Amino acid sequence: EMTIAGIDKRTAEEIIESLRSGVPPRRGVSAYATGTEFVEKVRKRHLDQGIESGKIRFVNGSWGAGKTHFFRLLREHAFEANLLVSTVELTADQTPFNKFERVLYEVVRNITSPSMYQNGNLSEALPFGEVLRDALDSRAAAMDSSATAAESLAVEVMQREDLDIDFRRVVAAYWKTFTAEETELSALAEQRGSLLQWFEGEGQSTALRRDFGIQKMVTKENARLILNSLGHFVKWLGFAGLLILLDESEMTHSTMRKASLKQAHNNLLHLINEVGETEGIFLLYAAVPEFFSDQRTGIVQYGALAARIGQPADKAPAALDKIWNIDKLENSDAHFLEAASKIRALYLVAYDDAKDDVIDEDALRLHVEGLVHQHPEFASVSPWRMVITGVIQVLDRSVEGDEIPSPAAHNKSILAALQDD
Repeated sequence: EMTIAGIDKRTAEEIIESLRSGVPPRRGVSAYATGTEFVEKVRKRHLDQGIESGKIRFVNGSWGAGKTHFFRLLREHAFEANLLVSTVELTADQTPFNKFERVLYEVVRNITSPSMYQNGNLSEALPFGEVLRDALDSRAAAMDSSATAAESLAVEVMQREDLDIDFRRVVAAYWKTFTAEETELSALAEQRGSLLQWFEGEGQSTALRRDFGIQKMVTKENARLILNSLGHFVKWLGFAGLLILLDESEMTHSTMRKASLKQAHNNLLHLINEVGETEGIFLLYAAVPEFFSDQRTGIVQYGALAARIGQPADKAPAALDKIWNIDKLENSDAHFLEAASKIRALYLVAYDDAKDDVIDEDALRLHVEGLVHQHPEFASVSPWRMVITGVIQVLDRSVEGDEIPSPAAHNKSILAALQDD
């Protein structure tokens, strides 16, 4: 029987609960992932040596092709390679690409460090503050004093000429709040919050100027410059770089007005042209095929951008490609069967009292093989989504003592449920 190493009961339960509700878990994707050769090549080519000069790649994937799964898996590899990771969902109203200052804020707001991930600390209100605090704690451990460490970090960051001056002022002021007397805790917390609000382009500009000497706010004109500073800063803190995963999860471009679309395309072109001069940032932009090919809203109708990005190739992706066409990643029956075994092993870690009742591994694999062979070639639901949903249902039913339908009937009911989703 397959066993899963290094996953505790709580994490296994989180994974199974996520899969039961049809979404990739926030942690532990690699515990059930199969067919990961491409991700491993990406890691070797782009992450293991750290990020020196910045780069950008595009991911093409249809609905349900597994972009989120791919991103979560890549994120785990990035943490192992000591990178910070920020995952941002691009949406037409909250985070539209035509307002790059909003994208920058989401990047900062969603930063996660390897230690935050390890500790399951993924819902921090101010994660960038947590990264700054960690840097302070490790300096304080060497100096035996938080106040001295905060002062020395503040002095050092102010000397960094590769960082925007107001970026330096914000970070230095944040660290200096840790030199203050303990009696002012609530006021200090408020101060830290308002300093980090600077990245939102919000906060009181008058108060920030008066209290910390901050001269400008984050705007659409300087947002890319601040992103550049963030890359340099992350490297200075001792991380191997910052992986930014931009996921255009809904058809953002197709719902934009013409002027906004033009601005979004311009921002993307500037980003592509400037990313090479940035240190420490690896940007991945994931979109559906229409983003590349739609004659009305796709990049094809903007010559300069189309020339810089190109079109997805009709082949399995290679790590050095400009566009990774994950629609073309091959899945064999063996991949589906291995995933079924891994999920069953995780299920037994999560519910260790179920081992006498759960379906045995060979019977589960036989059922999954049937599900795959029953899956219609042009179904709108991907075989992966169907298999994972089916595996969880079979495991649950076997433990409850319920009858397991034939693969044909089961496939039909899964498709009916997922298509209504």
